[in-house]
This record gives sequence, structure tokens and C-alpha cells, in this order.
Amino acid sequence: MAGAVVVSLYIAAQMLADVASLKIGLVAGLSVDMGTFIYPFTFTLRDVVHKTLGKKTARAVVFTAGAVNLVMAAYLLLAAWAPEDPAWGRGAEFHAIFFPVWRIVLASIVAELAGELVDTEVYDWFVHRVTRAHKWLRVLVSNSVSLPLDSLLFSLGAFAFALPWEAVRDIFLVNVLVKFGATILGLPLIYIGRERDE
Repeated sequence: MAGAVVVSLYIAAQMLADVASLKIGLVAGLSVDMGTFIYPFTFTLRDVVHKTLGKKTARAVVFTAGAVNLVMAAYLLLAAWAPEDPAWGRGAEFHAIFFPVWRIVLASIVAELAGELVDTEVYDWFVHRVTRAHKWLRVLVSNSVSLPLDSLLFSLGAFAFALPWEAVRDIFLVNVLVKFGATILGLPLIYIGRERDE
């Protein structure tokens, strides 16, 4: 039961982050894609999937989330291109917002796959080669490797040459800082559910 809930939350957070990343906001004077504030929790949720359902399932969930995000982007693109009812009158705005979703989703999927698969391997290495104790530390170590990688791939893939380099740099920095903050806040989530082989 807990596994199904965590998988659902993981995929929902992936989708919400991709859509929210269409908005570039300002936080403390720095540019930030607004998906930054939900996406970091996916790393800890993925760690919970790994812990409770195993490494193979964690990998499958990462690939499934990527596929779901591709379908979402395709459907939003189709919806943007569909003729609008003249009474609605907001087709141009809808198209302007959701057309860029392809670049962001593709960059997000590349970053997610690379970051979360690296996270899976580091997490697994820590559990099997370092210690099974200190569950919070396995999350901290795996996220310390995967979060900067994910942030770099996403920032460059989604925004390089579309935004000024200062904004891309800000997005990367804020992504890393927020993701580490969310990692710290999300550490208690690793204690959800039992270890798969316990």
C-alpha cells in the first residue's frame, strides 16, 4: 500500500514540476524555474521506492515517469494546436504557455533519467557497501551526487541560449540550493515503509 502511494506521489511530483517549470520566477533576486520547489522531493520519494520495492522497481518507476511526462507534453501540444472555440478566446495564450513544454520536458527527462539513475546506483552502493544503518545518510549521500548533475543537465538543456547566461546560472544555483534544502526537509520520508528485504 505504502509503495503504491509513494510511486503515485513520485510521478505526480514529476509532472507538476515539469509544468511549473514553464514559469521563470524571481526568488531573492535570482531567476528560478518554478518547478524547482516540488521536484526535489522526487529524489527522496525515489529512494523510498528503492527501499520498499527494490532497485529494479525504482528504475522502472524512473523510466515510467519519463514516459508519462512525454505523453503529457504530447497531449498539451495537441491541445495547444487544436482549433479553439471563438467564444473562449484564449487559444494564443494557451499555445504560448504550453508550446515551450517540449524543450523543458525533454531536458527534464534527460536530467531525471541521468540524475535519478545515478541516485539509484549511489543509494544502492551505500546500502550494500557502506552501511544499512543510518537511512537518512544514504539519502543525503545519494542526493549529494545526483542533485548537482540533474540541475546542471536541466538548466542547460531547458534554458541555454533561450535565456541570458546569468539567468541560466541563477536557475542552476537556485535548483541546487532548493534541492538540498528539500532533501534535508524530506529526510524523514525515508522512514516510510519497511526495508524490502527485512
